[in-house]
Amino acid sequence: MPSHREDSLPVDTQRVLNGRYELGELIGRGGMADVYRGVDTRLGRTVAVKLLRPDLARDPQFQARFKREAQAVAALNHSSIVAIYDTGEHAVPGGPEDTVRVPYIVMEYVSGKTIRDLIRADEVTIDQAIDFSLGVLSALEYSHKAGIVHRDIKPANVMFCTNSNSVKVMDFGIARAMADSSATMTQTQAVVGTAQYLSPEQARGETVDARSDLYSAGCLLYEMLAGRPPFIGDSPVSVAYQHVREIPEPVSTLNPDVTPALDTVLAKALQKNRADRFQDAAAFRRALRAARNGVAVPELLATEAPTDPNHTVPLTERAVETTALSLTGAKFLDESPRGRIRPMSDTSGEDGALSVSAGGAYDSPGAAELPLSFEPERERTPRQRSRRRTWIATLVIFTLLVLGGGGVWVYSIVNQPPPPVARVDIPAVASLTESEALQKLYGAGLNPQIKRLQHDNIAKGVAIGTVPAAGTSLDPDSDVILNISEGPSAVKIPEGLAGRTEAAVRDVLRQSGLVGAPVTTMANSATVPAGIVITTNPAPGQVVAVGSTVEIVVSTGKVSMPELRGLPKAEAEAALKNLGLVMVLREVENTQVEPGRVTEQSDPLNALVEQGKTITVTVAKAAPPPTPSPTPTATPSKK
Repeated sequence: MPSHREDSLPVDTQRVLNGRYELGELIGRGGMADVYRGVDTRLGRTVAVKLLRPDLARDPQFQARFKREAQAVAALNHSSIVAIYDTGEHAVPGGPEDTVRVPYIVMEYVSGKTIRDLIRADEVTIDQAIDFSLGVLSALEYSHKAGIVHRDIKPANVMFCTNSNSVKVMDFGIARAMADSSATMTQTQAVVGTAQYLSPEQARGETVDARSDLYSAGCLLYEMLAGRPPFIGDSPVSVAYQHVREIPEPVSTLNPDVTPALDTVLAKALQKNRADRFQDAAAFRRALRAARNGVAVPELLATEAPTDPNHTVPLTERAVETTALSLTGAKFLDESPRGRIRPMSDTSGEDGALSVSAGGAYDSPGAAELPLSFEPERERTPRQRSRRRTWIATLVIFTLLVLGGGGVWVYSIVNQPPPPVARVDIPAVASLTESEALQKLYGAGLNPQIKRLQHDNIAKGVAIGTVPAAGTSLDPDSDVILNISEGPSAVKIPEGLAGRTEAAVRDVLRQSGLVGAPVTTMANSATVPAGIVITTNPAPGQVVAVGSTVEIVVSTGKVSMPELRGLPKAEAEAALKNLGLVMVLREVENTQVEPGRVTEQSDPLNALVEQGKTITVTVAKAAPPPTPSPTPTATPSKK
């Protein structure tokens, strides 16, 4: 997230989510969510919290799209993808006696700027543009292998991290699994995405795949090199039309420092037909690295012009073909890029009739000569005229018969019953993962509906089977129930939780179908470092019901001070050693206490002290024997 001022807003009950995430300043605002800088009070780290706007939280579609982002990214663990830490819902007052449940996502906080900010400030060099694109393509290669298509790659969704000098891709808000992308890319008749970076298939509302993301990545690279997107227009519709029909000008015409090799990479990436683009992110990355060394894309060396979406003849060639078919030899397409049709007056003579061409067209009436010096036709005889009328009548009757027979044939074709629709067999999906089962059912032309069931022998997230069963024949696009295992109804608390961080233990419990208690139990420990889990309650190894809440006991890193006064020195030292504390001995003469016993300690009873702290212990020692008084000497008397 972009770094802003460090001071945070006053904290109240509405500024702390789930009793853990303390919201601070607003650092970003999007079409459906606000992003705040926050603090995880439990772990003491800075996070970014994305909150769905309360006015959209009542809409199930926005709720589903927001939650889909967390689901899409939660399983992605890559250095160039912003990590998701946690999700939840926060109650916000929506009116009198009304509360709105607003979902939120807790994400990794990234200190830096968006690529959009860098482009606007003209701070992106050619080498940086290549490096940034390589980072984005690395993230896309990982997400595509995981079956996730981002669908909204653009400069505002790529962060440049100033501390690590790398990029991170964020905002998977409209991402979908590839198996779910067979649906068209429209929602309520509106194309999903951002117009300047839409692939042609997105603009046409067609299905998308990984190559659609690569087209958007090409638009991103183009803008970093040229300072503007490949297509600009007065409205999103006009920009989308250009993505479908127009060829972008080479970026080197806008930035002379761009090499021809980079031009070929962009020409390949921005092909209208996805089959002509790079087929995966790895190929795109290889081409970028080669272009940095001056090596052009091999495919474009042989074919100088990129292909359009339907592999049709370019407009200039179509104009030439139109000219060849013209009766007069005049061009019916003007010289504009879109080849507009000229008015008929442009190709007619002064009297409105078609003019004569050297190619043998008919002249207008009254011309002095016929073309090519043909002799005038001589007058026909009455017999010739009669025979001509007979032939014309015969031709008309034959034509009517043909048209009548053709009409009957067309009528029978139009009104015959349609052929039966070919049915499809339900494929076997048992033992496949949920994603694999969905892809197989979608690939068979069916519409799977997920139903989750408890199963003692099948792991969570694995397909149990379908209803109807595999092998049943159905009409295409029929609904099929896909049963997915929720795992067993009872589960054993995992072993080996002691010694891990609290966050790691919560993740293990969640993966096992258990819930970590919302309030952490703190306990003193002489050996377990602060913030590390001591144990759980119930203890590891015990069997509990799925979904049970497990208490997590975390070390404070401190110990409680024992009472040492009155103990012999050896016992006091052993007691401190058992608590991991170090004793420093201080002996003081004391006539009231038996020598060798403790009289004072630097920390009082029950005081919490840090592990390994040095404790000063005062021990009594015997007073030395009194020094004998000197014997007085006799003084001689005076006489």
